[in-house]
Amino acid sequence: MILVVGSTGMLGSGICQRLAELGKPVKAFVRETSDPAKVARLSGAGIPVVKGDLRDPASLKAACQGVETVIDTVSSMPFSYQPGQNDIASVDVQGAKALIDAAKAAGVKHFIYTSFSGNMETVCPLRNAKREVEAYLKASGLVYTILRPGYFMEAWLSPMVGFDAANAKVAIYGTGDQPISWISLFDVIKFAVESVTNPAARNAVLELGGPEPVSPHQVIRLFEKASGKTFEVSHVPVEALKAQMDAATDPMQKTFPGLMLNYAAGDPIDMTAMLKAFHIKLTSVQDYAKETVA
Repeated sequence: MILVVGSTGMLGSGICQRLAELGKPVKAFVRETSDPAKVARLSGAGIPVVKGDLRDPASLKAACQGVETVIDTVSSMPFSYQPGQNDIASVDVQGAKALIDAAKAAGVKHFIYTSFSGNMETVCPLRNAKREVEAYLKASGLVYTILRPGYFMEAWLSPMVGFDAANAKVAIYGTGDQPISWISLFDVIKFAVESVTNPAARNAVLELGGPEPVSPHQVIRLFEKASGKTFEVSHVPVEALKAQMDAATDPMQKTFPGLMLNYAAGDPIDMTAMLKAFHIKLTSVQDYAKETVA
């Protein structure tokens, strides 16, 4: 049995669906406050749902019973963030560690944890949380896989962070010349699912990017070609991001400019060796641009 934690999020729900399609035994861990429509979609796909909370150790103990593999995709950011209640400290750190402890106690054989790219090293609350949990998992004695995807196309090439292809307006962080190995969320889903059985994922840290590094300016040119539009481009300088980060007092408000500073520094990931071990066809930015504007 495979337990997916964070199963109503885009990544977790996609992993659940793909595992079910492949006929793998999977159950979805959801909170009482999870979106009922998302929970219904999981149940409708024939995926058993178990209720609990990363902040409730008893529910984690129950959920891990009879489980061989845990896939943890949870983050409090950005949609379920509540300062002092459902935040980076209580969910991304303490909750993740409690899940690792519960998995170990229940005899789980393999723990797959979703972190982010090793190039994202600007110190900020979410980065610190990810690295702390990575170290905790490695020291736990569990067989581990740490997934380190770079910047998701579906998030970072979307209006949510200033990439508004529909209206041909884009905000770029930094110079726009830095190489970034943008990766599709759907490719990360494939890596997570294949990690369940692929020996190359055992006790491994998997740095995951797209087929090639593409600078933000190159991304814009690909979208312009696909859409036939000329984009209006603005730049957010590194100095402004640093000032925003220094002025922020809330962990989430500190994390956003921290991630943007990492974007401004670039995130190139060489996938040559990875693709020899995992036979996954990666989505290119060009393909994503065509699909987005279609």
